[in-house]
Amino acid sequence: MEVALLTIGDELLAGDVENTNATWLARQLSARGVAVRRIAVVPDVVAVIADHVRAYGDAFDAVVCTGGLGGTPDDLTMESVAAAFDRPLVVNEAAREDVERTLAAIAAEYPDLDVNVERHASLPEGARPLLNPDGLSPGCVLENVYVFPGIPREMRAMFGLVAEEFAGDLRSRLLRTPLPESEVTPTLEAAREELPEVILGSYPSRGDDPNRVKITGETEAALDRAEAWLRERIEVEDGR
Repeated sequence: MEVALLTIGDELLAGDVENTNATWLARQLSARGVAVRRIAVVPDVVAVIADHVRAYGDAFDAVVCTGGLGGTPDDLTMESVAAAFDRPLVVNEAAREDVERTLAAIAAEYPDLDVNVERHASLPEGARPLLNPDGLSPGCVLENVYVFPGIPREMRAMFGLVAEEFAGDLRSRLLRTPLPESEVTPTLEAAREELPEVILGSYPSRGDDPNRVKITGETEAALDRAEAWLRERIEVEDGR
């Protein structure tokens, strides 16, 4: 399974907000054997978002979008996804009921809160609603496009609703070596021809941690072969 991540918001491009959603989602998907093939950050512009949704939806098995849900003028993600599929935005009754329940639950704490319920509950026509377990704005699934909120705790909770829909065959293994990266590089270059069934990555040390070589493949047999080949050629610390 190949997935693209589309993170949306001018605040991400300006560096005002750190893009932790992309990192978290990439880790979750990779742990499920899914290959994350693209991570993109785009502005709050309908045409740009829609173009990316169309292109990535055609190229990959799934697209995961985060950010741009809500009632402010720059919350344009639902409109953009609807445009990508040439569908109108319509009020989803399940989403409306959930938004109203959430507002009723917080009414005492926020008595002056003024929310456009229909705007929050409007999804692309035919989309499957994802009710927000930890916030107000619903997400949705439309064909192979998943739309989550940008607030990290809400995004993580919503991903949990559909996590089982993401599964792939990739698995990985880390080898740790005391050798400097420059000494490992020739071996990794040779491995491109000798080990075509795996992908090898070299990750420099962080602080007191040793350098790491990551092996990624689709079978344990492929990982075993690659690990044995590497252990014959570079020094590897015990415990991987």
